[in-house]
Amino acid sequence: MKNQHLFQRMGYAINGIHMAVKSEKSLRFQFIVAILVVCGMFILKLSFIWIALIVLVIAVVIAAELFNTALERLSDHVQPNYHEQIKYVKDVAAGAVLVISMASMVIGLLMLLSLINS
Repeated sequence: MKNQHLFQRMGYAINGIHMAVKSEKSLRFQFIVAILVVCGMFILKLSFIWIALIVLVIAVVIAAELFNTALERLSDHVQPNYHEQIKYVKDVAAGAVLVISMASMVIGLLMLLSLINS
C-alpha cells in the first residue's frame, strides 16, 4: 500500500468506510444522525463557528466508530472464541465511542440553548 497514488489510497479508505457502514448497524445510525444534524444546521442557519464545531464533532464520532469497528474485527479474527482480555479491549473501545457521542450531544444541546437565548 505504500508509495501508491493518492487516489488509490483514498479508494482503499472509501472502501473501508463502505464496508464498515454495510456491516455495522451503529455506524449506519451515526451516519443517519450526522445527515439529520447537517440538515438541521442549514435550517437553523448557524454561525460558522457552530458549523465548524459540529462538523468536527461529527467527524470525530464517525472516526471513533470506525476505529471501534476495526478493533472489533481484528479482535474477533485474532481470538474468535471468548477471551476476557479481548472483551476488555472491545468494551474500552466502545466506551470511547460512548464518551465522544455523549460529548457531541452536550455540544448539540449547548448549540440549541445558544439559539434560544439569542
